[in-house]
Amino acid sequence: MKKKSLLLMLTLLLVLSAFLAACSSDEGSSEPAENESETAEEGSEEEGTEEEATGEAQPGGTLTYGVDSPPEGLFNWAFYGIVTDADILGLFDENLIEFDENLAPQPNIASWETEDNKTFTFTFEQGVMWHDGVELTVNDWVFALETIAHPDYDGPRYANVQTIEGAPAFRDGEADSISGINVIDDYTIEITFDQARVNNLVNLWTYPMSKAQFEGIPVAEMSASEQVRTKPVGLGPFKVDSITPGEAVIMTKFEDYWKGEPMLDGINVQVIDNTTTVGALGNGDIDMMSLQPVNAAEVEELDNVEVVTYPGLSYYYIGFKLGTFNPETNEIVEDKDKYADVNLRKAMAHAIDRESWIDAFFFGYGSPVNGPVPSNHWIAADPSELATYEYDPEKAKELLAEAGYEDTNGDGFVEDPNGEEFTAKFSHYDTGNPTFETRAQAIVQFWEAVGIKTELEMSEVNLYYDDIEKDAESIETFFGGWGTGADPDPTALWGSDQLWNYPRYKNEESDKLLADALDIEVVGDDQQARKDLYVQWQQMVAEDVPMIFIAELQEIVALSDRVQNVEYDVSGQNSPHEWSIAQ
Repeated sequence: MKKKSLLLMLTLLLVLSAFLAACSSDEGSSEPAENESETAEEGSEEEGTEEEATGEAQPGGTLTYGVDSPPEGLFNWAFYGIVTDADILGLFDENLIEFDENLAPQPNIASWETEDNKTFTFTFEQGVMWHDGVELTVNDWVFALETIAHPDYDGPRYANVQTIEGAPAFRDGEADSISGINVIDDYTIEITFDQARVNNLVNLWTYPMSKAQFEGIPVAEMSASEQVRTKPVGLGPFKVDSITPGEAVIMTKFEDYWKGEPMLDGINVQVIDNTTTVGALGNGDIDMMSLQPVNAAEVEELDNVEVVTYPGLSYYYIGFKLGTFNPETNEIVEDKDKYADVNLRKAMAHAIDRESWIDAFFFGYGSPVNGPVPSNHWIAADPSELATYEYDPEKAKELLAEAGYEDTNGDGFVEDPNGEEFTAKFSHYDTGNPTFETRAQAIVQFWEAVGIKTELEMSEVNLYYDDIEKDAESIETFFGGWGTGADPDPTALWGSDQLWNYPRYKNEESDKLLADALDIEVVGDDQQARKDLYVQWQQMVAEDVPMIFIAELQEIVALSDRVQNVEYDVSGQNSPHEWSIAQ
């Protein structure tokens, strides 16, 4: 059975649009998503569709891979933040493990053994080479784990190492190494966690970093280094020859790739304007790219292009900023009062006609989602089990009145319970795609129709992510997207000590349910028991409304008729070393 690479959707920025973009942990975890064409997580009982371009495979040729949003330029798994960067990383670097079409972990560069789900012994393939000709050893993985656990690390993936025994002490400067890491030899390593958990393996960070390449670079300076920005070195089938920031990444095949020489001679990644997508595909300028729904129907009319869809594991939402995050202590304080009243949040949810909004802006490639887990996931609660917020303007007005929001001056808009003017501020990212502002304005109109005066701010996409993460005063309600990984554990997005908990939702009962669902003493290996806990958690979140759940989408990819041997299912795409193009 062919295994697929599960593209790390957890890409640090939560915005799932101009590029359903995602990140946070390794391929197994949940994370923010940022690209309107991407998603993935464990154990979905529903088998995804699989498509393969047909034709006789021949070696050679260069594939042009289009992206419609400029990469942020963080080309290392430990530091990247958006899906565009993750898409590019997936072409030249890879994970120690991978996931099959059932989202179960499988050996890739490393295999493993465990008897207790607390201590794992990993064995590396020998002779796996970095692109600079240096052999991969377990020391490169130790280097990555210690980098992420280092107090000067400025990326978002500490959640994927913090459960290793001794990682917190190392991060706090109380130890010179991580006690739970035991190097046996160059190809064998033992990792011990602080406790046995159901998901220790899939939550663990399993991307090595080239120790030789980063030698002498302080951790605080790594994300800005040329090793991350312009001269990255990976383990994958293609190596980076050149990067033109914001425009292109040129790659050629790595002949010493450990799985065998790739079929293609190279891959050229080109950034194209979203408005030129259809023309670029029709003219044969682009061979392969993820599509936004707005373009998909028109691309389907092209004779030289096949449009492939497969199940997504991401969703769009509107979040409420309920508090702030202290990165020094990894604590959330619910210190923002403007949207603290749950009836206000419920009213704003009932005010939105999700069905018509999805039809208008996603052209049949999406459907409403009712909770914090995509419906394709095996832990997803049935909508009948959740508090759902159907379009009901009158109900919205009733809830506003119950909460004390009434129009006291006759201008058609409510004042707050103190009689002060109330204006909701709604933020959406701007990538240059004109449809984004249109769909954001539609949300504004829904709220204003029930009497909530609303101000829209469109923000440049990378600044937007920074503002949300840093809890900028300008961010009150915000549009975004999240993706689920191979393991269903949503702690990285919802835990009270997690950076990616963007609404800053803090709930001790929520934290306990999430912890119990990972505790072997509580759930053992009983998936139904684990799902039951996650359903209880989803019910709690749906009732508390820290965000309004809007839509889940299908993933959409365009393949030119010369592309061969590209496959998709719920886990993502197959390895690029198998891809080919007709000669």
